[in-house]
Amino acid sequence: MKKWHGGSVILCLFLILMLRYVILDSPLAERSLQYVFQQNSTAQLHWLDVPNPPALQNPQNFSQVISTELLASNLSITRNLSDREIQTLHSWNHLRDLVNNAHILPDGLDAIKEAGVAWRKLNAALEYDDSVVSFNGSTHHKDKEKQCPYSIRRMNVTRVADRFVLRIPCGLIQGSSITIIGTPGGLLGNFKIDLTGAAVPGEPDPPIVLHYNVRLLGDKLTEDPVIVQNTWTIADDWGSEDRCPSSDSDAKDSAKVDDLEKCSSMVGKAHKQILVSKSHSNFSSMQPTRKKTAEPKKYYPFKQGNLAIAILRVGAEGIHMTVDGKHVTSFAFREDLEPGFVGEVRIEGDIKLLSVLASGLPTTEDFEHVTDLEILKAPPVPKDKSIDLFIGIFSTANNFKRRMAVRRTWMQYDAVRSGKVAVRFFVGLTNVLSAKYVMKTDDDAFVRVDEILSSLHQVNISHGLLYGRVNSDSQPHRDPYSKWYITSEEWPEESYPPWAHGPGYIVSQDIAKEVYRKHKRGELKMFKLEDVAMGIWINEMEKEGFDVTYQNDGRILVEGCEDGYVVAHYQEPRQMMCLWDKFQKTKRGNCCNE
Repeated sequence: MKKWHGGSVILCLFLILMLRYVILDSPLAERSLQYVFQQNSTAQLHWLDVPNPPALQNPQNFSQVISTELLASNLSITRNLSDREIQTLHSWNHLRDLVNNAHILPDGLDAIKEAGVAWRKLNAALEYDDSVVSFNGSTHHKDKEKQCPYSIRRMNVTRVADRFVLRIPCGLIQGSSITIIGTPGGLLGNFKIDLTGAAVPGEPDPPIVLHYNVRLLGDKLTEDPVIVQNTWTIADDWGSEDRCPSSDSDAKDSAKVDDLEKCSSMVGKAHKQILVSKSHSNFSSMQPTRKKTAEPKKYYPFKQGNLAIAILRVGAEGIHMTVDGKHVTSFAFREDLEPGFVGEVRIEGDIKLLSVLASGLPTTEDFEHVTDLEILKAPPVPKDKSIDLFIGIFSTANNFKRRMAVRRTWMQYDAVRSGKVAVRFFVGLTNVLSAKYVMKTDDDAFVRVDEILSSLHQVNISHGLLYGRVNSDSQPHRDPYSKWYITSEEWPEESYPPWAHGPGYIVSQDIAKEVYRKHKRGELKMFKLEDVAMGIWINEMEKEGFDVTYQNDGRILVEGCEDGYVVAHYQEPRQMMCLWDKFQKTKRGNCCNE
């Protein structure tokens, strides 16, 4: 019984503490409970197997004198806590009353002693936690569990001007949900919820995976309340709107998302309220019930001045909204805009927020998840220092997913992070930095930066170099249906001069500068195949007296991946992450056999 009572007291105390932490939203709660209960999120909680104390001789006659002050001192708070944190711990003070009145609770002293041991362990855990997370004045995450939490409460919401922003560090996956509790208000009662990509320096405005716009007073198409859903990218601008309810001119969309209606059929529909007044007669015979029909009203999930609990949930095919427990809308994922992109929840407009909760989040770093924006930032290029290699990556504005994969993989090479190699995304020609070599590649190519540097060191040619998979005997495609079709007007000759394939080629600084100089003067002949164009330009330089060396490397692959590669081409983001993972483990260019 003694052990049972002790465990009960400890359990009750922890429950009280947890409730107080949640109610007061104390930062102490998050740190302490995560450490104690979530050191390994996959392991189930279990009680320590504490052996029973040895049996006492004549327990009915046994007595013990214990100093209550000494016992209560085990419950003292030795850490430097804020007033608010101390307020959450007042429950421990009640144990002093139990010590002074131990006769009321059988075995109470032993239970309190066990509670004191638990409290000291909890304090030690907190002290360790503080010593680890604080380093050089900045906060560092100790493990992936903290980088990718399962849930984020409203304490993580920050307000930027009139916008509330909740950062989602590792994206969303199927089963993730965003719960928003608030009251629409203001003159118009309009507000919007945007699920956006993470804002990364050097990137254009992030894509909007879901734009959820609630217009309670209607818009240009209707005077009735309406919900408008859409997506946005810098390349394609706004997509086509999904309206709920749809305008009269729109045909009813029978398509479903995860077997749910895109717009619930009850939204915007009129229904009658029946007011029933019953007679309060004492007669045995019932009087006829009088019914009064009120004016027809239409159902809308959001109303000005009414508290709403809205939940956005990620399904297999799209994102679903329920309000106060009722399904309202479903929005199908659109091409290249996936929940893994989501880095922020942005809420703005006429709504008074009470709480925002993100739950069901991925707890491990997957390839699609942006966890630490700092590591995704390209290191600054030193202005007064020469670098060994500049790599320019051709990319289009809407290839956000590919650029994120490049940032998270081979842009994490030590040579890149240290500034020895500079990597930048660009379109077309760009200013040439003070680099010994300049490399061009694509956003779907995986580059072995280490091997590129090693090969350039072995070649040891710093002037007039074209390095890559050199093609010295190729002819223009004359088939009009070919992707690389070239007319006789565009290139009248029967063959091209030597050129290096586009997935990855390198030129020395003098060639890069000459190309830039001629471009500024308008002396370059433009050609729609950029890799062939570089060969044409270099050939013209040769005719003008440049001494050019063509260095062929068959490990630069035009298509796919082969073990031992230097550049693997046509790699999807998932394959890029797999290649990086294999390289991290083996330090070799091994392909992923998927």
